[in-house]
Amino acid sequence: MNRHTDEAPMRARVPADIERPDRLAFGMSGRQLVILAVAGLLLYAAWTAVATVVHPLVFVVGAIPVAAGAFLLAVGRRDGISLDAWLVAALRHRRSPRRLVPVDRPVLPAPAWVATTAGPGDRLPVPAPLRLPAQGVTVDGLIDLGSDGTTGLVAASTVAFGLRTPGEQNSLVAGFARWLHSLDGPAQIVVRAQRVDLTYLADRFLTAAPGLPHPALEDAARAHVAFLDDLAARRELLHRQVTVAVRSRRGGHHAAHTAADAVRALAGCEVPARVLDGSDAAVRLAASLDPTAPPLVLRPHNWR
Repeated sequence: MNRHTDEAPMRARVPADIERPDRLAFGMSGRQLVILAVAGLLLYAAWTAVATVVHPLVFVVGAIPVAAGAFLLAVGRRDGISLDAWLVAALRHRRSPRRLVPVDRPVLPAPAWVATTAGPGDRLPVPAPLRLPAQGVTVDGLIDLGSDGTTGLVAASTVAFGLRTPGEQNSLVAGFARWLHSLDGPAQIVVRAQRVDLTYLADRFLTAAPGLPHPALEDAARAHVAFLDDLAARRELLHRQVTVAVRSRRGGHHAAHTAADAVRALAGCEVPARVLDGSDAAVRLAASLDPTAPPLVLRPHNWR
């Protein structure tokens, strides 16, 4: 018997809270302790200032909501982030301009004689310049992030991991682990599900059916077209698009080298991959920024 079939699959327990901050005291992080300490100091300072004129019981009743709010701010969470960070983000969003335009310079206000509202009163706010993280995409497909470095995109396929033997699964996991250990910069793996439109394949088979050398082949082609139409009508087909983004602060050449290394490492895991050039990178970025894009038209060998 092949020894690979008897090999137990490798398993590793990955904690769900790997990004959880360290607990310093009382099961709380440094940020939580600072919030509670500041609230305690403020309450103590308030009590010191009014101790001679306010009854202690009255002060305790007034301090309870403040202490409860500080505790909620320290330990509360909203949308997966701490409540204080969420409130800061909400305040920043509230104060940020709502109308953004893609310009390279500040937007000049409208002349005083231009009416920007229906009646007297406040004028409409001037649009603010739109500042995107990416400054451009080169011909080689590298994304210029300015001071944050350069990113290369790699398109990868999927692997039928569950159909492999335990030994083959261990080989794939070991190859993937070697690639992760070889990284010297940030990397991100994005898996995006897209709706698939089988119209292209069905029309192609239907057009080629009359030219087949035997009537049985033509009937089989038409039956396959009917199967594709029925499949598209009864099920919502999805195609998984896998993109690997590798970033480097050492310039475009190092980012391109890192992307090429990712392609070679993934090939060792039996994952077909290729570095996206400028046009493909721009198309993939545009598709990822538009979740309501039309369904993907599936073509032969379109594993990207």
